[in-house]
Amino acid sequence: MSRPAYLDTAAEFIVRTKLADLSAEALERGRWIVADCIPVIAAGMQTAEMKAFVASHLAVAAPGDVWVIGSGRRAAALDAGLLNGTAGTWLELDEGNLFAKGHPGIQVVPAALAVAQERGSSGAELLLASTLGYEICARISRASSIRLTIHPHGTYGVIGAAVAVGKLKGFDAARMRELINVAATMGMATSRNTLLEGSTVRNIYTGHSAYMGQIAARLVECGFTGEPDGVGFVYGKVLSDTFDADRVVAGLGSEWLVAKNYFKLHCTGRYVHSAIDALEDALARAPGGCVDAGAIERIDVAAYSLAAMLAGKQITTSFGARFSIPFALATILHHGRSGTAEFEQAAVDDPAVQALVAKVFVRHEAAYDAAFPERQLCDVHIRMKDGTTYTGRCEVTKGEPANPHSPADLEGKFMRLGAPVWGEARARELHAACMRLESIADFGAFAQELSL
Repeated sequence: MSRPAYLDTAAEFIVRTKLADLSAEALERGRWIVADCIPVIAAGMQTAEMKAFVASHLAVAAPGDVWVIGSGRRAAALDAGLLNGTAGTWLELDEGNLFAKGHPGIQVVPAALAVAQERGSSGAELLLASTLGYEICARISRASSIRLTIHPHGTYGVIGAAVAVGKLKGFDAARMRELINVAATMGMATSRNTLLEGSTVRNIYTGHSAYMGQIAARLVECGFTGEPDGVGFVYGKVLSDTFDADRVVAGLGSEWLVAKNYFKLHCTGRYVHSAIDALEDALARAPGGCVDAGAIERIDVAAYSLAAMLAGKQITTSFGARFSIPFALATILHHGRSGTAEFEQAAVDDPAVQALVAKVFVRHEAAYDAAFPERQLCDVHIRMKDGTTYTGRCEVTKGEPANPHSPADLEGKFMRLGAPVWGEARARELHAACMRLESIADFGAFAQELSL
């Protein structure tokens, strides 16, 4: 097979691009993506399963100086990437990208953070590497049509993590091209059904990306080779039946997919957010901005296909609760707020919440699919027992570039997640450092002085 030109173009772009070449929007989003991932990982690390995984894994792992974020412990880069990547999706608060059809950041940043610490890279190098890794893997995903049965975590994210690591290690264009092809075939056979079943094995998928991205770079350093077009074969014949290679590099350097990402304030799957926004719009029309949950007769939701899939009502676990529109609306209405506690096991076990879940009915509105992903149309119709109705609508989900959260919202999220783990003073110090990432001369030295 001949060498396809698009991979040469991509590899050369990665190698030659400097921080000054990023658009202002890409630079800002790249900085915020790093900042968003760190407290999300720390909060996820507090779950019982992650605490057990850290203890078990580090008992046999090689020593190192890289943060295992939120545990107060350190490890070698490979192990830290694995653990941090896995913790990052437990609470469903990690950023994502509808155009990339998944969550590039939490698959790329843990690997970049780990290698930057281990190598003593600058903060600018970390920011550039993670942003380029994000951009390239997002474009590969956009160029394919990954089967809906496949969960996107643990697939193209391996490529993004590998690109970030290769950039930090100073790979030339030839090795970067080889790295992309090697990493392309190192993804997992992931199952989207894990979301619908509430199966937490799904959280290892992002840890896999951080781990295998590093391994891919090590393989290339040792002389391993990939297929001439591993990307095209895997993303055009294995995970997907269609792949538009030209789309990977179209507008490269002028159009930035990283600047089209979203950030999340609700700890649910992204498509649930559209229904939550529509609910909030409906409640804004009620007296005092709320309704008596006990007086609700029925709630109807009409949504685009990916949201309509999340219609499950047999919710028995906290993790499963994060992927159910009926549960999300029920717990928010019952508790009057949307925080992490409202999706924990106590809320799942609450009979009042479960009774309200039974009153929520989700249907697919096929006409809404044509607008996606630019718009995420969703309607919520609340009918009260006295016949009063309240209707709300989501056009563009909050957190998307066209309807962004403010910097204050994102800083508030950082503090809500980080302060309980590190204390408010350290959380503020870390947030400030993330906002001036380019000024950190040696990220390894910076991390050595700050225990997370």
